[in-house]
Amino acid sequence: MKLRRKVYMTAGYNTISLGTGRKEFNPKKERPGLEHYLKEAGQGTLTQIGGADNVDEGVVGNFMASRFNKQAHLGAFMPMIDAKLMYKPSIRTEGACASGGLALISGIKSILAETAEVVLSVGVEVQNTQKAIYGADVLAGAGWFQKRKDGHAYFFPGQFSDRAGAYYEKYGKDYTRKGLAKWFANAMDNARLCDTAQEHHNTHPNPIELGMMEPNGKVFTDHLNVFDCSKVSDGASAIAIMSEDGLKRCGIAKKDAVEVIGLGHAVGDITEDPKDLTRLDTIEKAIQLAFESAGITKDDLATIEVHDCFTIAGILATEALGFAERGKGAQFVADGNTARDGKIPINTTGGLIGWGHPTGATGVHQAVTIWEQLTGRAGKAQIEIPANRPYGMTINMGGDDKTVVAIVYKQGE
Repeated sequence: MKLRRKVYMTAGYNTISLGTGRKEFNPKKERPGLEHYLKEAGQGTLTQIGGADNVDEGVVGNFMASRFNKQAHLGAFMPMIDAKLMYKPSIRTEGACASGGLALISGIKSILAETAEVVLSVGVEVQNTQKAIYGADVLAGAGWFQKRKDGHAYFFPGQFSDRAGAYYEKYGKDYTRKGLAKWFANAMDNARLCDTAQEHHNTHPNPIELGMMEPNGKVFTDHLNVFDCSKVSDGASAIAIMSEDGLKRCGIAKKDAVEVIGLGHAVGDITEDPKDLTRLDTIEKAIQLAFESAGITKDDLATIEVHDCFTIAGILATEALGFAERGKGAQFVADGNTARDGKIPINTTGGLIGWGHPTGATGVHQAVTIWEQLTGRAGKAQIEIPANRPYGMTINMGGDDKTVVAIVYKQGE
């Protein structure tokens, strides 16, 4: 689908991704709630676009506040962010871990439909309200809950452990684990360069060693260790989605924005198991749709944000993108191709494993990172964006490859 109108994103803002690993995190002390994160992120974007008077609509991406925080009806929190948002349309989007991506899609569609010129899109999740084993039961709602009684105690780590086990069996365990460990090490390297990342304070001298730790099914899962997993995170991200008229209204130059040039939104059947545990079929379809929409190929991309809820998901994403053949993704990563100085830098602020995974915020955080990189605002995490490859991409996945939002961006000009 070619976009019928130019759409831009600008004025991104991230709160800290708070959880274990951050020096500020103390599970025994009271921590900020949804209201704090929504207000910080929302106001962080509003101050960059001339205030709430310039906003036509709002959208909040969130997965499970109704269970983690006993709070639903999040769209009505927009006027709390700024009183000038009172009476303006606002909704909440939900698609498990792709809730943030759906918040972006919702805003983009409002611009395309000409019902808005400026949309404030905020993603948020506060999950450190429960112990991990209880939180796993809440997060299992991202899959078909009818399978919960037969699944692993840590439901989603169990799902992706099964994917890793299938990959081991098909292509070799030692070979695969080297790729998974390199993915983790890249995440730590990149997170250390980003002030808001959950692993920003990580100082372990040998992350590869951590990544190679042997999985132990007696305490966690059979095929993944704890370093293969994204952490439990609290945080929010916000970005403004605009038309050309919206940019003019807010006094923002195109060079300070990224243009959305391609969209891919694909959904699989949540009641069905994956046909092949070593493939991410829905991600493949969303990528295909996004590239067709944008009119570019993977070789035009300067950087990508992929949904590495687990290291194996990162490996499989490189194959879904076409950078590596089936079974060669682990080697592609182990060889350094996805590092910040590699062939295709991926997750330059740490991704879900390094930056954090406040589930409803993740898709928006990915967009903020691409905006920062393509406009030269990434600070110490900045990579070189070649003049002949002014494109970035985000891939936000909900559940076990069931809801996927893929977006292609270009430097504004």
